[in-house]
Amino acid sequence: MASCSSSARVSFTDNKTIAHRGAWKMDTLPQNSIASLRKAIELKAAGAEFDVRMTKDDVLVINHDPLYAEDTIERKTYQELSKHKLKNGEKLPTLEDYLKAGSKRNSSTRLIVEVKPSIVDKTQGIRAAEKALALVEKLGVENRVVYISFDYAILKRIHALDPKAITQYLTGDKTPAELKADGISGADYHISVYRKNPEWIGQLKKDGMILNAWTVNAAEDMDWLLDQGFDFITTDQPELLLERVKIREKTPAGK
Repeated sequence: MASCSSSARVSFTDNKTIAHRGAWKMDTLPQNSIASLRKAIELKAAGAEFDVRMTKDDVLVINHDPLYAEDTIERKTYQELSKHKLKNGEKLPTLEDYLKAGSKRNSSTRLIVEVKPSIVDKTQGIRAAEKALALVEKLGVENRVVYISFDYAILKRIHALDPKAITQYLTGDKTPAELKADGISGADYHISVYRKNPEWIGQLKKDGMILNAWTVNAAEDMDWLLDQGFDFITTDQPELLLERVKIREKTPAGK
C-alpha cells in the first residue's frame, strides 16, 4: 500500500503475532532494523514492535538499549550516532524512517511503537512521546500505530493528547480496573504476570480491553496464551507462533 494517509483502508491480519523488534532471529537480521521490519511485514505478522529513544538533538531513533555503539543515545546527536552503522550496513533508523517504511506495501502489519523511558530525565520520555505522536499525525499513519511503554506517565500523556490512540502498558503493576480508569486500551504484560493473576485475563476481556503478552518464545507458552484467548502475543519467534496459530485454525474445536 503506497499511501501513508490515515484515511487509507488497512485490513490488518488477525494472526495474533507481534514480531518483537521485528522479525530478525531466523535470518539473523539486526534487531530494530528496517530489514527486520520488512521481514515482519513479509510474514504478514499482526504487528511489528520497535523501540523509540530520543537523541540529544531531539531526533527519535529506533534502538532498544539506552546505549548505541557504546554511546548514551540521549547524550549524543543523531549525526554523532549515525556514523556507526548496523551490522547489515543500515544507518541507525529514525522513527520517521520506520513509519514511512512500515506504511509502504503493508496492508497487514500494525506498527507497535514502544516509547522507552528516559535514563536522563523523566520529562525527556514524555517529550519523546509527544514528538512521536506529532510525527505519527504529520505522516497520517494514526490508524496503523499502537503505543506501548513501561512508563505509565508516557501512556497517560499520549491518551491525554489523543484519546483515540491505542495504548498498552508493559510493566504489569496496574490492575485492569486501574488501566480502564486511566483510559489505557489494554495490558501487554509478561506472561508470568498473567499466570500469577489469571483473574485479570477475564476482567480485561469483560471490559473489552486488549490482551497482549511478552516476550513469549516457547511453544507451550504460546499454546497456553492461545487457549486463554489472547488478542496478541509478542515473540522473538514469529514464524513459530504463526505455525501454532495455523495449526489451531485447522484443528476442530475441542480436539
